Amino acid sequence: MIAVVQFGGSNCDRDAVRALEDLGFEAERVWHEDSIPEETTGIMLPGGFSYGDYLRGGAMAARSPIMESVREAVEAGTPVLGVCNGAQVGCESALTPGAFTTNASARFQCEHVYLRVENADTPWTQAYDEGEVIELPIAHGEGRFEINDEGYEKLESEDRILFRYCDEDGNVTEEANPNGSRGNVAGILGESESVAVLMPHPERAALPTLGNTDGRGVLAGFEGY
Repeated sequence: MIAVVQFGGSNCDRDAVRALEDLGFEAERVWHEDSIPEETTGIMLPGGFSYGDYLRGGAMAARSPIMESVREAVEAGTPVLGVCNGAQVGCESALTPGAFTTNASARFQCEHVYLRVENADTPWTQAYDEGEVIELPIAHGEGRFEINDEGYEKLESEDRILFRYCDEDGNVTEEANPNGSRGNVAGILGESESVAVLMPHPERAALPTLGNTDGRGVLAGFEGY
C-alpha cells in the first residue's frame, strides 16, 4: 500500500491517490499526525500548501509527527516520492539536499513545462529514455531549486539529477527555466535512489482522460522497489 501523507493544506492528495489507483496501486491517505501504517510499501508526499507555506514552503510540515516514521521508513528502504510542496518537505526534512525557494519571477506560476530526462537508470525514470522530453504541469510560487557549489557538483557527479527544465526540443536554456532553478534542475534523488523529489506534478499528467500521460512513468517508479 502506498501511503499518501495528508498535511493540513495539502490539495493534491486525492489527485495522487486517484492516479496511483489508476496505475493499479493500492493507495491510502494518511493524516500527518498519525504514523505510517505497517503495511506501507511506498510513501508519497503530495503537493499543496502545507501550513499555508507559513515561514517557507514545507518548513513546518517537515516537523509534523509523521515525518519521524517517514525517516524510519526511508532507512528501511521504503521508496518516497515528494511532489511540489512534497518536494519542499523532502528538502526541509533533509531527505534530499538543497532547498526550494521563491521563483525568480516572484510570482506563483501555473503552466505546462518540458522536462528532459537526465538519468533513466532509476526506478523513477526507467519508463523513459535518457534525453527524452516529457511535458508536465507546474503550480508553485517557491519552486526555484538552490544548492551550494559543493552540493551541486555532488549531484552531478553522482548522477542524481533526474530532470531538467528544457524547451520542446530538449534544449536546456535560461528561457526554458520557469522559476530560475540552478542548472534548470526540476527533480533530484536523495542519498538513496529510493527517495526522489520534483516540482512538476506527475499525478496531474497520469490519467488518459486528462489528455496527457507523461507523468505515469514517474509514479510507476514505486513498482521498482
